[in-house]
Amino acid sequence: MQRTGFVIAALAVFVIGWPALGQQRATLNLVTAGDQNMVDYVKDYLGPMFEKGHPGATVKAVGTGPGYAGSQKIYEKLEAEKDNNSWDIDVAVIHQKAAGEMVTKGLLARYAPDVPTGKLAASDSTKRALGADVDGYVIPMFNSQTAIAYNTTMVKEPPATYADLAKWAEQNPKKFGYNGIKGGMSGVSFVVGWVYAHAPDADRLIKGPYDPDSKKGWDDALAKLAAFNKNVVLTPGNAGTLDMLNRGEIAMGPVWVDMFYTWQADGKIPPTVKLKLIGPGMPGQPMYYVVPAKAANPKLAEEFIALATSPKVQADGIVKRFNWYPGIDAAAVKAQLDDATWQKLFVDVTPEDLASKGKPFPIAPYFNDILESYERKVQ
Repeated sequence: MQRTGFVIAALAVFVIGWPALGQQRATLNLVTAGDQNMVDYVKDYLGPMFEKGHPGATVKAVGTGPGYAGSQKIYEKLEAEKDNNSWDIDVAVIHQKAAGEMVTKGLLARYAPDVPTGKLAASDSTKRALGADVDGYVIPMFNSQTAIAYNTTMVKEPPATYADLAKWAEQNPKKFGYNGIKGGMSGVSFVVGWVYAHAPDADRLIKGPYDPDSKKGWDDALAKLAAFNKNVVLTPGNAGTLDMLNRGEIAMGPVWVDMFYTWQADGKIPPTVKLKLIGPGMPGQPMYYVVPAKAANPKLAEEFIALATSPKVQADGIVKRFNWYPGIDAAAVKAQLDDATWQKLFVDVTPEDLASKGKPFPIAPYFNDILESYERKVQ
């Protein structure tokens, strides 16, 4: 704890003591994958805060869309610019799968050791992303988890496992909805969790090593998922699932915990809708801050990420504002929060649930195989 306190104190000095840029004009270009709330977070909260401490700096944020496709667009842009002397993205926010690919391709800078908050980002997800070595290239913006949201007025006893859910959907057709694999990562998480639950090699999918023949053992799991899909509704995205839950058009569906609590706090999801993390488990993931290898403003990018991942901003922005789990050491963030706010994160999904049923996504080649197999054999 003494070390954590020392780091927090150092961060306070760092943030408060940033030298102003005077009248020097600089534009920090940030591009983020994910839903619109990711863009709004930067435009409405982080950007103005950073600009206030950096006179002359302007933060511009744009989004590339939800799911892995959003990160893929960022990857493709950097790959297309790799021969240029300077790239027009200073900070990007991407998914795990893209981070490993970008590091392998030499598209990212190893910046984390030069950022004070890098010392507070020491979880396994900061070192490996779906099996790829990303140590030093990433700092999590936040961590997140998927779970099944269910309307208690329509579902008295929520399914506890994927097997229970399949039986429930058969008995209650078109009352469960999810967004497939192209409308957002909550659907992808649900599909990956289904494969974990039904395939014979779930632990190997997470830890490796990769065996391309493993997917031959998924045929039964995918056939069951195709049969399951006949009884469910395919929703139009992460927000679409929440919308249909709000309107009572479906009784259950997979959601990101943070989006769920934000919608509920805004009155867009009734308090009768609760969360259940079903067994044997569902994946969660961080979103990463990264700096492209040839960013035009690398120093400014590092200062922006240092602010964005400081304990105070993680507490006020990540936990209070969006109900995300913090991206840095939770102990450092908890000290900035009242007990009621901290406990709100664990109302339905307990720390014990996260420990036993919160799963990582599979290593990248298995992840690709699952998505390709879904398109060929399920959708």
